[in-house]
Amino acid sequence: MEPVSGVVVVGGGPAGMMAAVQAAAGGARTVLLEKKDRLGLKLGISGKGRCNLTNWTDVEGLVQGIPGNGRFLYSAFANFGPPDLVSFLDKLGVPTVVERGRRMFPVSNRALDVVRALKGAVAAAGVKVRTVAPVAGLLPPASDGGTWVVVTAGGERFQGHAVVLATGGASYPATGSTGDGYRLAAGVGHRIVEPRPSLVPMICAEEFVAALAGLTLENVQVTLVAGDGAGKAAKTGLGVSLFGDLLFTHFGVSGPTVLSLSRALATGRIPLPAVLSIDLKPALSLEQLDARLLRDFGAETRRQYKNALGGLLPRSLIPVIIGLSHIPPEKPVHQITRSERERLARLLKGMRLTVTATRSWEEAVVTTGGVDVGQVDPRTMESRLCPGLFFAGEVLDVDGFTGGYNLQAAFSTGHLAGRVAARKALSQAHKAPGLGHTSVGEGTREGWGVAPFPFLR
Repeated sequence: MEPVSGVVVVGGGPAGMMAAVQAAAGGARTVLLEKKDRLGLKLGISGKGRCNLTNWTDVEGLVQGIPGNGRFLYSAFANFGPPDLVSFLDKLGVPTVVERGRRMFPVSNRALDVVRALKGAVAAAGVKVRTVAPVAGLLPPASDGGTWVVVTAGGERFQGHAVVLATGGASYPATGSTGDGYRLAAGVGHRIVEPRPSLVPMICAEEFVAALAGLTLENVQVTLVAGDGAGKAAKTGLGVSLFGDLLFTHFGVSGPTVLSLSRALATGRIPLPAVLSIDLKPALSLEQLDARLLRDFGAETRRQYKNALGGLLPRSLIPVIIGLSHIPPEKPVHQITRSERERLARLLKGMRLTVTATRSWEEAVVTTGGVDVGQVDPRTMESRLCPGLFFAGEVLDVDGFTGGYNLQAAFSTGHLAGRVAARKALSQAHKAPGLGHTSVGEGTREGWGVAPFPFLR
């Protein structure tokens, strides 16, 4: 049995590292346990290696960017928001910059610089770090004022008056996020909202998407609606829409708008198959677009249709639009009828793709679902069921859009959980001095166990 630590933090991602730093800064002896061989693996590849740290907005803006229980985070954001994070990183030698959409990145554009700075902060705070230490179970205190025991898969036991679970979700499992926190939380009585992959690319039925792979459409309006199973929008009234960028891939679509809209599929708000409609010209009304087509076609009346769309569309998209419009490619534009022109305009205002599925956990940016936030105190991140147990980051049933919201949530909840856990640990230690020399027998206690989650396998 290891000597009693004030706080044991499980998980070495952004939430866990922040929690460990803050717990140590609060005066508690702190241990950080990480299952992989180094800290911050997922953080190091976030934002395509650039690390979208946060979104430069106020608390209300952050909450609006987190459709998955964003209101639960009011206290965490008020305690540690974007200005606090920017200041914290600046002191660690990581200056930041604001880009389009209020997204914030390190000036270096290197996520590994952020990881390196956080690891330095952990070391400077005096946190004891144990890597390759996957946690198998939690033993709650046997009596009031007793210690939690964190048991690793290798049989090591770490005692603490407070434990912070910051194990991440189930996305990008190669980085260590394999749902361990859900099993640990369920083992001590917490309800788990079924985790599903979110912020994930979509698979489309249309064969032409492969020919468009690599094409990015900027500043388009993308709408996701329920489908009728035949590639058409169902008349359900359900739909979500976002303005921004879209990326075609060999299997379908990705990009900021698609990733954020995928949450509606993950939560079941919009069932599969679904229809993704792309307004290629959102700044123009249907009437204005028709007038634009008339102008373009009237400029060179003898030009063939297949050569007349260069001013409207990216080159690689033109053959696809021609095929979908059912207008003969060689037809001179002055022979295009009014009905054909109107059909083309409607297509440009609503190019439709049939979404049949989303990609796997390996490509999901975040997890929808997790520890039920109704069982966690939002003012402290402490469990309402198990005093001394705290939660931080993606293990909670909290998830946001792309744009830095999810990382800010991880840093904010980690900061709050670490600070309060330190106060809790110091208070408990003061009540029961001398516990640093106690040990726990090999028997189990009530609450031990790993709950099965077959949907994570």
